[in-house]
Formats: sequence, structure tokens, C-alpha cells
Amino acid sequence: VQLQASGGGLVQPGGSLRLSCLASGRSISLNNMAWFRQAPGKGREFVAAIKWSGRSTYYGESVKGRFTISRDTAKNTVYLQMNSLEPEDTAVYYCALDPKGNSDYWVESVYDYWGQGTQVTVSS
Repeated sequence: VQLQASGGGLVQPGGSLRLSCLASGRSISLNNMAWFRQAPGKGREFVAAIKWSGRSTYYGESVKGRFTISRDTAKNTVYLQMNSLEPEDTAVYYCALDPKGNSDYWVESVYDYWGQGTQVTVSS
């Protein structure tokens, strides 16, 4: 299984970015998918998750109302649309895949597969 994250970059406060995570080796329609992030000097933080069925999405408190997770099963790709970005959103963003369908989607350890990370920097 390989996860390839892309779409990061430098954006001004209030701007938007869309991250992509291309999965190979497993179908995202059969697995829970998530985004986590890690800021310098901090632990990894849950950002968003989408259930294998695509019918349920979940968000961390700090991004609710600003970020949206979605997927395109035909492209086997998960997206993270990030709007109203703030300097506090600066971090390396990682996509992750849980092959077991765990219900505690916010827990880092339930995800067996991780992408390489993509840097998001919010600064004027």
C-alpha cells in the first residue's frame, strides 16, 4: 500500500488549499481514510476522517467549518479542502489509511499506512 500526498504550499492567511492523497494497493472505498498534521515541536494531530462507505465524515475541533474531507473513488484519491487558513494551520499534513475499519478514527495508532507528508505554510 502506498499513499502519496500532494498539494501543499505557501498561502496567505485567509487563503485556501486543496490537498490530495492518491492511494495505491488498496481501494479507498473499502478503508477508512484520514488526514493528520504535525506542527514543529508538536505531536501529530487529527484533522479529518472519512468512513469507508463515504457516508460519514469527522473533523478535529480546530478545523470544523473550515476544512472538508472528500474522496473520488474512481481516482482512488482523498482530498482535504482547506479554507480560511490561519497561521496555526502551518504543519506537515499526512494522509493515512485504516484497513480494519476501527471506530476510533481520531486515534493515530489505528492507521497502518501513512503518506510521506506535504508541507502547508500559512504566512503573510
